[in-house]
Amino acid sequence: MDINELLTRGVAEVIVESELRQRLASGESLRLKQGFDPTKPDMHIGHAVGLRKLRKFQEAGHQVVLIVGDWTAQIGDPSGRDETRPRLDAATVRANAEIFMQQFFRVVDRDRTEVRWQSEWFGEFKLEQALDLAGRFTLAQMLAHETFRRRYDEGAKLTILELMYPMLQGYDSVAIKSDVEFGGTDQKFNNLAGRELMGQLGMRPQHVLLVPLIPGTDGRKMGKTFNNTVDITLSPTDMLGKVMSMSDEVLPLYFEVLTDVPLPELAEIRAGLADGTVKPRDLKMRLAREVVGQFHSPADAVAAEEAFVRQFVQRELPADIPEHALAAPAGIIDLMVAAGLAASKSEARRLIAGGGVRVDGERVEGFELTLSPGANVVIQVGRRQFRRVV
Repeated sequence: MDINELLTRGVAEVIVESELRQRLASGESLRLKQGFDPTKPDMHIGHAVGLRKLRKFQEAGHQVVLIVGDWTAQIGDPSGRDETRPRLDAATVRANAEIFMQQFFRVVDRDRTEVRWQSEWFGEFKLEQALDLAGRFTLAQMLAHETFRRRYDEGAKLTILELMYPMLQGYDSVAIKSDVEFGGTDQKFNNLAGRELMGQLGMRPQHVLLVPLIPGTDGRKMGKTFNNTVDITLSPTDMLGKVMSMSDEVLPLYFEVLTDVPLPELAEIRAGLADGTVKPRDLKMRLAREVVGQFHSPADAVAAEEAFVRQFVQRELPADIPEHALAAPAGIIDLMVAAGLAASKSEARRLIAGGGVRVDGERVEGFELTLSPGANVVIQVGRRQFRRVV
């Protein structure tokens, strides 16, 4: 494994890079810490950026230690949040964690992963231990956290419990004797807390490897908050369609962090996009095949591509369109709501006004259209929603 590629491709920052290079070059087997907050069980391809890097380290002979944050999830990770997150009960956290791990091991090698639950050490944590932990960090250190500082300055609610979150995550590193902690760039503060605490306790401070946060379908940071994710549990067809809907600007980054395209070819892709000698649409289709192939299979990726071409390039209808039975005449707005093509009448009107609704290929221009039983027509909303009225 090329150490330089391991530490630079798809990596935003390494702390401290020179020292970690030396340890990797020595052949030492390292313990790689990856924690997750099982507040929500679904994983998207943004999560996969870091998991793919973990897999590369595993292939180089290193051990992943997956920490299930069953205690800190009941506090809520404050990273990037402007309000206190509701606390979850232990049963919900455990159920979410089980679902998340099923997805986690679609990327990371289960055989080279040690799974640990925070309750192993925090379940018996004594008050004096908690106070000792709190006494090792200052308020000034905690307010260096951008989110904490903003909420404090704005007079928003900021609990002592939330201030404990980075300390508790830092203690995880002590408990499992972490060598390297992995996270997105939004986790830098929490990761450094572990490094700080290990140094205070006379342990070798862990290194920190941060991966970039990728943009979602709307160009903003991919996340559930913005409803712009590409979930890894999507069907092959839906996953390919979501990737194809991305803007051209994401292509170089996505190829870097979500594929194994060799670095020389990656440089050619960047150059080709810059000088216009390659077609972004062709690259996007290749990227979509790569992504679908990872989370499903190469055969699924080919089938999804063929379905996409039939539907959007050749303008053919999908082979299997859900049906909606019509027992009496209905206006297009009511019909869209009843068929699940719009969440409300107001949304149906907005979709029609925006030109996003077609009946048998013809754009619906107004709100007055009425369909009768026996019409046997296909209603299309946007690119991927279809209903056959029967």
